[in-house]
Amino acid sequence: MPRILISNDDGIYGQGLKPLIRAMKPLGELIVIVPDGERSAASHSITLHKPFRIQSLPIELSNKEVMHVYISNGTPSDCVRFGLLELLKNKKVDLVVGGINHGLNLGEDIIYSGTVAVAREAAMQGIPSMAVSIGEGTHETFALAAATSQKLAKLILERKLPNRVFLNINVPHANGVKPKVEITRLGKRVYGKVIPSGVDPRGHLYYWLAGDIPKGIPEPGTDIWAIKSKKISVTPLTVDSAAPILTDIHRWKI
Repeated sequence: MPRILISNDDGIYGQGLKPLIRAMKPLGELIVIVPDGERSAASHSITLHKPFRIQSLPIELSNKEVMHVYISNGTPSDCVRFGLLELLKNKKVDLVVGGINHGLNLGEDIIYSGTVAVAREAAMQGIPSMAVSIGEGTHETFALAAATSQKLAKLILERKLPNRVFLNINVPHANGVKPKVEITRLGKRVYGKVIPSGVDPRGHLYYWLAGDIPKGIPEPGTDIWAIKSKKISVTPLTVDSAAPILTDIHRWKI
């Protein structure tokens, strides 16, 4: 029976955790390790300057089904590393899934995303993996993302993925129509360049680094284009981020 590890960056109370667990449960043995709270935009950070702590917690999947999961004080990457290198040491893990994230991860978002870091960390450890995100947190959209996750998980388990390659999946708002799936490349996100500021009740200046919600350039063939076209985007990514331009740079005389 396949062994599947699940993590996320929305934490134990993330809306997408239970739908993902229910979708993966028929496919194999599940191990769930998630942060004890939200870690959105944690990127691929790991905990170096404090102890990593973990505990078991029961969650109710239905009126008749309770599952014990692990929660930690660490980041999404910590959860995957601990799961693969300690909790499941000397055991084969066939698939790692991050999500279902409430918030799309398109274009440059993948650099900031803790959800994508779940899949990237697994790929670094040589385990097939994927990250799943949605834009609007409706019950219908979570259900669509869960069904999509299950279908792609089956394909990965059957056909595998190239070494150090993982999938980044984004699911549009469900509107009663089954969307098509597009294999895409990363698009270009446009982040605001203004950092809003204010003064708190004690007269101290503060800044809000998040700023406005980033926009995207819907160039055909990109993940941003697919989502704008109401399609499911599946983007193959690789751990090896050295750009093809290196083939030219190696000719430089330095």
